[in-house]
Amino acid sequence: MNFMTSWSGGKDSCYAMMKAVAIGLEPRVLLNMMNENGQVSRSHGLPLYILNQQAAKMNLPIVTIPATWSDYEVKFVDALRKLKSDYNLDAAVFGDIDLQPHRDWEEKVCKVAELEAILPLWKDDRVKLVKEMISEGIQTMIVSCNTQMGESYLGKIMTLELAEELEMKEIDSCGENGEFHTMVINCPLFSEAITLPEYTTKTYNDYCFVVWEIN
Repeated sequence: MNFMTSWSGGKDSCYAMMKAVAIGLEPRVLLNMMNENGQVSRSHGLPLYILNQQAAKMNLPIVTIPATWSDYEVKFVDALRKLKSDYNLDAAVFGDIDLQPHRDWEEKVCKVAELEAILPLWKDDRVKLVKEMISEGIQTMIVSCNTQMGESYLGKIMTLELAEELEMKEIDSCGENGEFHTMVINCPLFSEAITLPEYTTKTYNDYCFVVWEIN
């Protein structure tokens, strides 16, 4: 079965893809939805430079689609249809864990595009998943977070100790509710770690972000 991954660049989409590969499914292409200017990913705020590196380390093509929130669904479905045709796809893999509205939406758009929606992490325990990701060799960095966490967490590598610290502070260590987002630096799917540019941090509209210094 050939699949595309809805690739955020973060830990959940990465681990979902690893699990799909582990059961014998064949990855063909990555899809990332960008903001209107097509330079930064809409979900995690990652620049095209980093997304392209991640794809290259997996020796896979990545398709990036600029979209507003108002035309996001239409463009996502159009992308699914084109990728299905171009890469002979059977399925789309998503990294969602337990947010039912997300699964409902993914199944809806996949049905329109005549693809099977596969969610390898679905209904697994969040804390267990984070520990598995770390033990399986997924190295991730926090690249955005809410102000409850604050800018001091930006740039931190997710470790078992950090996951436990977040849980002690009653912050979901998986970030499934949007508490924070991560970026994959290295994982078993990569040939080697990506190269990180310099960055600064800022807070905007009650959310903290890494700002990449890319010329």
